[in-house]
Amino acid sequence: MTQVIYDGTFEGWLTAVFEIYELRLKDIVFAKEEPATGLLFAASYFVVTDPEKAKRVSDGLKKRLSKEGFKRIYSTFLSETEQSEDLMFRFASYVFASEKNIEEDLSNSEVWGIRKAAQITRRESHRMKAFVRFKLTKDELYYAIIEPECDVLPVIENHFKNRYADQRWLIYDAKRKYGIYYDLEKVSTVELQFSDDVNSAKFLAEICDQEEAFFQNLWVQYFNNVNIESRKNTRLHLRHMPKRYWKNLTEKVANLKK
Repeated sequence: MTQVIYDGTFEGWLTAVFEIYELRLKDIVFAKEEPATGLLFAASYFVVTDPEKAKRVSDGLKKRLSKEGFKRIYSTFLSETEQSEDLMFRFASYVFASEKNIEEDLSNSEVWGIRKAAQITRRESHRMKAFVRFKLTKDELYYAIIEPECDVLPVIENHFKNRYADQRWLIYDAKRKYGIYYDLEKVSTVELQFSDDVNSAKFLAEICDQEEAFFQNLWVQYFNNVNIESRKNTRLHLRHMPKRYWKNLTEKVANLKK
């Protein structure tokens, strides 16, 4: 068995696929950056990301799949489900080995697995579009902190760029320690470290605009006023807004502190 180690990027994975075919590697398993401890006795092959090789694999897949079919591969990568890269490779192998489009062959375990993994990313991205709560800093930057189940920043980037085109904003993924920053012209990827308690009064007082607390309080009051107690359905509410998101939602922080 050969352990194929790449840099953890989608372009790196595409490069790895090219070299697996080029070198005819067999019985492969993917690993990011460092060898997996469970495979210490397997041969290791280190991939250096090559944009040209990555493009050739990407172009080959796009010729054999619909636009949505190729998008599902990328969404599977972002899903960070266990052994997603191996699933993607088996799917890609099936694509390259077939003379016709295979993405509707739901009897195939790889095709079905790609659909399920892509759905995880799609569902989480929809939630993040609804759950992002911006706060305004003293230098007029709107920032929001999220901790999604999978890596959705690349998926939601255009949504927020189009919706808030006239504002500078930063959305930070606290789980993956990186964010996307919009400067009124373009969106850039940034790496930074936020305070451990970003919702504390002290932290907000240090960085937020002096009116931010006022507007947050208005939002909480609005949420409480439109919440009709007699129609409360806790089970349905938790299904649509799981509790793991609450600590970054303005209207829910107060409930968590009770």
